[in-house]
Amino acid sequence: MTSIREIVPLRSVPEAVVDLPGSKSITNRALLLAALCPQQVTITHALDSEDTQVMQESLTRLGFQITKPCPDTIIIRGEGGKIPAAQADLWVANAGTAARFLTAMVALGDGTYRLDGTPRMRQRPIQPLLDALNALGAEAVSEAGTGCPPVTVRARGLKGGEVSVRGDISSQFLSALMMVAPCASGSVTIHIEGNLVSAPFVQMTLRMMKQFGVDACWEERNARIVVPAPQQYHLTGDATYAVEPDATAASYFFAAAAITGGRVRVPGLSRESLQGDIRFVDILEQMGCAVCWLPDAVEVQGTATLHGVDVNMSDISDTFITLAVVAPFADGPTRIRGVEHARYQESNRVSAVATELRRLGVSVEEHTDGLTIYPGKPTGGIVQTYNDHRIAMAFALIGLRVPGIAIADPECVHKTFPNFFEKLQELQGGAR
Repeated sequence: MTSIREIVPLRSVPEAVVDLPGSKSITNRALLLAALCPQQVTITHALDSEDTQVMQESLTRLGFQITKPCPDTIIIRGEGGKIPAAQADLWVANAGTAARFLTAMVALGDGTYRLDGTPRMRQRPIQPLLDALNALGAEAVSEAGTGCPPVTVRARGLKGGEVSVRGDISSQFLSALMMVAPCASGSVTIHIEGNLVSAPFVQMTLRMMKQFGVDACWEERNARIVVPAPQQYHLTGDATYAVEPDATAASYFFAAAAITGGRVRVPGLSRESLQGDIRFVDILEQMGCAVCWLPDAVEVQGTATLHGVDVNMSDISDTFITLAVVAPFADGPTRIRGVEHARYQESNRVSAVATELRRLGVSVEEHTDGLTIYPGKPTGGIVQTYNDHRIAMAFALIGLRVPGIAIADPECVHKTFPNFFEKLQELQGGAR
């Protein structure tokens, strides 16, 4: 039987400081990079969620020693670019980062590895990554011939060379290759075919690789990434890596300020964040909100009147659903562009968002690459979430202002933000 969670409208305009869990994207990258170090690494403020648990369980199955003295601290003993296990069956659930990163990582091993996931994961493309790994010396195949998991990798290490990867499906293919490339026997050049979506995540990967002691170069003019190899990952000092708060999760609380006219501050984020999704606040600023960049926090103040915007969100597509639920409260239409690749994520997000907004009485036009959302007064209703955490979290925001909003299958938020609804409840208090 489907569970339902009702959202209670706020009793007063929120004035809140919200502490958020660590970034999923950074946590899963840090786990992989730490495993490739020749030392023990401590990751602090790590996200403890389904996606990061999947990553840790898979690394354990690959023979890495992991301990957790507390939920947000992970200690992993790196193996210097080696994969301890010669065989492993890995369950990646519906975690895109885990699926793509681990597929590339096991190619460094010497053995046979299999990766599988949920029915939705079996619909999510991975063939461009497999083709690139095969060109670098692996034998990686989609078992059903669909270009999607389950995947079998027969590994014998990676040689250097040049490969081409499509950029218009997922930046995770690039990030996966980039992170394992320093462990190849020779330098790797990755040519990017077509437009690159979610480019800030590639920048995140480059910056984190640098933090872990290796060099790589993104030649944007030549549409290629060059990774000298072999190189050795390492952390200096006490080998501790601190994870930033999740900027995508922060978008929901910044949007709550916009929808309600309140003020919300999130500590631990800044303009220098590794995460491109922090730029979501620039869109809220275009809509009329006031944004305050503090040395170690970001604050958004809502406004009496929100304006519609026309924005390309290909670089920060994880936040397009957040904008979509703010849009009905604006004084003009909002056009969201550049998110066609979001149709291949946890759900077909473009169609799902259009369907659920219409369910709540909002007028929406669906385009190949996005949506046009018209001003309106959303009505109550039960939002179907398609087992997609971002739909559940974003649509809950409408319920802060509109009575009668309920979220079906709210447990799906455990994928990246297990205590989301408890954090949302903090806005009810009103006081800083």
